[in-house]
Amino acid sequence: MASHIMGPPTFDHAFIQTLDTLFAWRRDVRRFRPDAVDPDSLRACLAAAHRAPSVGNSRPWRFVRVSDSTRRSAIAHDFARCNEAAAEGYDAARAAPARALKLAGLTEAPEHLAVFCDDATETGLGLGRASMPETLAYSVVGAVQCFWLAARARGLGVGWVSILEPARVTGILAVPETWRLVAYLCVGHPVEEHRDPELERHGWQAEDPRGTELFER
Repeated sequence: MASHIMGPPTFDHAFIQTLDTLFAWRRDVRRFRPDAVDPDSLRACLAAAHRAPSVGNSRPWRFVRVSDSTRRSAIAHDFARCNEAAAEGYDAARAAPARALKLAGLTEAPEHLAVFCDDATETGLGLGRASMPETLAYSVVGAVQCFWLAARARGLGVGWVSILEPARVTGILAVPETWRLVAYLCVGHPVEEHRDPELERHGWQAEDPRGTELFER
C-alpha cells in the first residue's frame, strides 16, 4: 500500500495577516511576571530555533539554560557593571536618561538562556563561510529570531540582554572557550503588552526611517 505523501503547505491570506501581526507585536521584553514557563512551551520554542537556516547547514548554536542562582547573580552583576560603564560614555544630557531606562529583566525573568556560537564546530566542513566567517554567528542570530517569534506566538516574552562582557559570561557559565556568546535571553510571561518598542515609547529615540527603505544601485 502506497504511503500518503503530503505536499508543501499553502499559506492563505489569513495566515499571512496573522504572521504579519506576529512580527508587529514581537517586542524586547524587560518586565516579567514570576510565573514559571511551561516546559513543553520552552521545548517547542527551542525546536523552532533549531529549524533556523545556517551557513553550510552547520547549526552552530548552543543554548544553555541558566538556572543556578549564583551564576544568575554573577550575570546580573556583570550587567550592572557594563551598564554603568556604558552610561558614563554619554554626555550629561544623555547619561541620566540612559540610567533611567530599564534595559534587562534579569532579576524577574523565570528563564535565562545563554546562546553561543560554537566557533570550533566541524559540522558543515566550513562550507559557505570561507570568505565571510561571520556568517557562523549570523546563523545563531537566525536561531534566536526563530525562538523569539515562537515564544511570542505562545504568549511568552523575550528580552535580549546585550550589555554584558562575553568573556565574563563564558567564564561564569564554564562553557568551552570556543563558544562565543551571541545572545543572553530573558524569557517569561510579560507584565504588559505594547506594539511600539520601549525605547521609542520612553523617548530615547524615534524610529529611523532608513530601516524601511529599499536602496537601489
